[in-house]
Amino acid sequence: MKAPRGIGLTLPADRHPRWVWYASYASNTHLERLAAYLRGGCPPGAAREYPGCRDPAMPARSVPVELTGAMYFATESPVWGGGRAFYDPAASGWVPARAHLVTTGQFADIAAQEMCRAPGADLDLAEALTRGRAVLGAGRYETLVCAGRLDGLPVLTFTAPWGMDDVPWVPPSAAYVRFLAAGLLSAGAWDLETIAAHIAACPGAAGHWSVPGVTGLLAGEA
Repeated sequence: MKAPRGIGLTLPADRHPRWVWYASYASNTHLERLAAYLRGGCPPGAAREYPGCRDPAMPARSVPVELTGAMYFATESPVWGGGRAFYDPAASGWVPARAHLVTTGQFADIAAQEMCRAPGADLDLAEALTRGRAVLGAGRYETLVCAGRLDGLPVLTFTAPWGMDDVPWVPPSAAYVRFLAAGLLSAGAWDLETIAAHIAACPGAAGHWSVPGVTGLLAGEA
């Protein structure tokens, strides 16, 4: 297995980069799932068709990374059923993730689809890149987080404006957990037991998903 890439904690100086790393910690760790956001379509197990990006190209690179913070499951996903994954950068711990090298336009279109908005408008990333965080709205996935730099380029993701302990936790569905776990496994940096232990310990999944339960979803893929 290859080691996860290290993220520099210094915020990027360039406020208008052409390329960024989109750090996915949930189902978009899976390239087949991400392809629906880029090219349009409906990934297996989902209940929503995505319009896709203006630029449908797949990421120039995808690498495993580890984010400082914690992942938890909350709210109710109309796409998968069950809780959605969110990232709390202020919490203690670490989160395995997959960073996809995309253009800023692609990142804006992926973010728009996560926010249930129509893709097609660029985002002003200046606040996120200089302050590390930008709240674009009150809804889930409407807060941008800059986790630092990788190979000189900003590492960006999106999450909710609230903290991990501010909302009720909701168990995720089997289809959602399977895509998340399969995506992390395919990144090649963590074994299945490590991934399953991470997911099973996350608030919302803890007490509802066990390590054997998660590994059972990926029987034959390890």
